[in-house]
Order: sequence, then C-alpha cells, then structure tokens
Amino acid sequence: MTTINAFVENTYPDFDIDEVKVFNNVSKLTDFIIKDRDIFSKSCLKNYKFSVISFDIVLCNNEDIHRINKEYRNKDSATDVISFAIFADSLPEERFIIDDEINLGEIIISLDKTEEQSKNNNVTFDSELYYLISHGILHLLGFDHQTQEEYDFMVEKQNIAKAVVL
Repeated sequence: MTTINAFVENTYPDFDIDEVKVFNNVSKLTDFIIKDRDIFSKSCLKNYKFSVISFDIVLCNNEDIHRINKEYRNKDSATDVISFAIFADSLPEERFIIDDEINLGEIIISLDKTEEQSKNNNVTFDSELYYLISHGILHLLGFDHQTQEEYDFMVEKQNIAKAVVL
C-alpha cells in the first residue's frame, strides 16, 4: 500500500475552501490514479520501489498564478493549473528516493480560474477543481498533452479520476 502525502495550502485568504476535504479527496484521487495500470505503466514511477508519494498543492488567486506563469513559463496571463514535476522532469540518474518516499513536485491552481471555468463548463466548482487536480497529478507523473492522442488520454483519465470523489 502506498501512502499519499499531499500537502494542500490555500494562499488565497478571500476564498474559503475546506483544505481537509481537499486533502482527503486528493489522497483518494492519487491512490486511484496510481492504481490505474494504464497510467502507472506509462508513468515516471514504473521502475521504482517506493511506499510514499508526496507532493504539494497550492491554491491561489489569478494574480499569483499570473506572476508564476510569467516568471517560469514566459506566459503573460493567468492560467488554471501549473505543475512543477520535480521527479518526472529529472533525468533518471538524478531522481532520488529518500526512505522509500518520492517527492513528485508541486501543483498550483488558481481558484479564480476554477470558479470561472466551472461556470463556463456548467459544472460544479468541486468538479472543476478535481478535474484540474487530476490534470496536475498526471503532469507530476510525467504525462503531457503535446499531441491529440496524449490530450485525449489525459482528459479521459481526468474525468474518470474526478468521478471517484464526486
């Protein structure tokens, strides 16, 4: 059994969100995602022995994610989710596991964008939030969406995963 250490922090004081609920649902999502054989077999985890997976989720506003997007991705706009995949983006010889724990990285989500997109997509806020979190987790596991096939794979897996907590 894998222990999931997902650290959830809301840095947006004007947006009230239940961090404990998000943590519990993120743990369920992550467990579901890494147990999916199709995902695991293509992920950065496939050749490693571990008992703990950790990563951070920072919930913020459009202003903060805009700044991060501009600084790290040279994109001068707010976005919904940014992932920093520490483990997946490292060369295999540079990856490290300490005490059977893999730190996957960090996911940053704009709660403003989440709310806006939930209205535009005619879904609940929670549905959009867990869709974005699933997207971020897949990026932390090494997935990308540069081709239509990759995009379709990610969207399918995100929709299945978010249903686990809704």
